[in-house]
Amino acid sequence: MADFDALIARAHALLGRLEAVFPHSLAAPDWTASVAFRYRKRGGSGRLEPVQHVATIRLANLREIEPQKERLVRNTEQFIAGRSANNVLLTGARGTGKSSLIKACLNEFASQGLRLIEVDKTDLVDLPDIVDLVADRPERFVVFCDDLSFDEGEPGYKALKSILDGSVSQATDNVLVYATSNRRHLLPEYMKENLSYQHMEDGEVHPGEVVEEKISLSERFGLWVSFYPFSQDEYLAIVATWLRGFGVDEAAILAARQESLVWALERGSRSGRVAFQFAKDYSGRHQT
Repeated sequence: MADFDALIARAHALLGRLEAVFPHSLAAPDWTASVAFRYRKRGGSGRLEPVQHVATIRLANLREIEPQKERLVRNTEQFIAGRSANNVLLTGARGTGKSSLIKACLNEFASQGLRLIEVDKTDLVDLPDIVDLVADRPERFVVFCDDLSFDEGEPGYKALKSILDGSVSQATDNVLVYATSNRRHLLPEYMKENLSYQHMEDGEVHPGEVVEEKISLSERFGLWVSFYPFSQDEYLAIVATWLRGFGVDEAAILAARQESLVWALERGSRSGRVAFQFAKDYSGRHQT
């Protein structure tokens, strides 16, 4: 009898280990725990984890990107109101505010029911499960894919392509995809692919199949928002905005101009990210 009980105990222990390994269906999180969630995969099973400390950046903090801000805010307002809106691809120079703009839109519209789900590109294969999970929720969900790019043959590429457009399992009306990337076409491009272009006698140019495939994903985003490197004056304006946010007075802001330019020169970039990093350093050194 004792041997039988030991066998049962071992069987239960084995089943427990197997259950931990086998994939589980995606369970709903506590939707009241946060306005932002991260999709995380552990042991073959995914779950949505509430973000405890959501970035506090606001639209007013973002300077020198007014056209981009206007387009994304307008699209998000349409989405929140239940009107037609587009999936959005934000592309361009690094550190110019692509990701920050999406986070600022979340903070602007969270009180109106906007929620954000951050998904890594390696987990995009599970995007249909996430869409199904939130399909009947009253909130409006933005699936956020940051720094998105793909190498040849990655499985997440086709999953995202199908959700955006072209599959029986499309996203519901309460889900949009907002993605940021330094590549407009999201896939690496090679010089040899130019050889596949066909130049017709009437002057038309037709891209080859490889090029068409690379363009097809980015074209499924209905709205493209492009970001560009900042000029020196724009960079200085952004530095001043962040310094004011850190409580630095106007005289000190004026005195910090030259130092901020040296900081950007040493970093090799006049981006908004570099401006923020300088402002943190400067205000920290001069706080009393």
